[in-house]
Amino acid sequence: MIRTDAPMADGRVLRYYDETPGRVPPPDPRDLPAVEHGSVMRFDVLTGEWVTIAAHRMNRTHMPPADQCPLCPSRPGGEPSEIPADAYDVVVFDNRFPSFGETMTEVPAEVDGNPLWPQRPATGHCEVMCFTSDHEAAFSSLSLERVRTVIDVWADRTAELSATEGIEQVFPFENRGREIGVSLQHPHGQIFGYPYVTPRTAQLLTRAGAHRQRTGRDLMEDVLTGERKAGHRVVIDGEHWTAFVPAAARWPVEVHLVPHRAVPDLAALSDEERTELAVVYRDLLGRVERYFGPEGADPPYIAAWHQAPVHTGRDLTRLHLQLFSLRRAPGKLKYLAGSESGMAAWLGDASPERIAERLREVGA
Repeated sequence: MIRTDAPMADGRVLRYYDETPGRVPPPDPRDLPAVEHGSVMRFDVLTGEWVTIAAHRMNRTHMPPADQCPLCPSRPGGEPSEIPADAYDVVVFDNRFPSFGETMTEVPAEVDGNPLWPQRPATGHCEVMCFTSDHEAAFSSLSLERVRTVIDVWADRTAELSATEGIEQVFPFENRGREIGVSLQHPHGQIFGYPYVTPRTAQLLTRAGAHRQRTGRDLMEDVLTGERKAGHRVVIDGEHWTAFVPAAARWPVEVHLVPHRAVPDLAALSDEERTELAVVYRDLLGRVERYFGPEGADPPYIAAWHQAPVHTGRDLTRLHLQLFSLRRAPGKLKYLAGSESGMAAWLGDASPERIAERLREVGA
């Protein structure tokens, strides 16, 4: 993998990650204004969580036709895209409509001058990552070489963002499908550099800390050992990775992929672990696509890479993937209605054991 950085017309950075040498980045010919964003974070005193308000994202690009896709290579004679090259392997660039910005305008320390509601600029980092220049591709259709390149890019971005001042957690993820809410159909993901430890991770660290104090053991290790021992929710059990449906799965289709070795993030994976991950991860995405059969093709899913925070709790949790779909049957979605949205009390639509059985059935 060869990385080449190039400036974009508005001062953002475009990073080419090529599988062969020889990249000479062409200049960005567009006349773009500087990126402006005024995101703020306000503290919710009722939950103890930060809420980011990014009103400028209302104006972001939404579902353009394929011939105007900003993530495709620029076409001769056409409107320039975000990538001025005529082809690429993998690219990562700073989001033009970021939820978190590197430089922000100062805001009052309190909303309405009331100490009940602290607020601060939403400083952080948001990147767009294109997995291929092929607009019609899906992640599961990529070559193993390309999947391995994507993994190496995730590791590179994790390492660089983790070393950036003010970043507390790095989150690579892919949203796929209109039902999820994607605004661009081109195969891509995003990488967030949060300025705080996210609520889900904070809750996991609390649970893991209590488990260690009570038992002296690692919570994620005990979960992994328990699932492998039980076996009936395991989907794939490799040399370095195990994929299983969690015993208390929330989503109609949900699978976790956990490394056997306790590593905090993607950057810490060995060469052998990355090689096997390319095979297992592509396999899992294909199984989710086939889960509902031909009538349920092209399912919406979220692939979320949970990594340990940059500065705290790195010994309490480990890297793991949470892959899930909100489709409960062909043409039917699981809506987070009253109980889930209002009370955060989840009601499952499928037996975890049956989910795992089905994912095993649809293996290639």
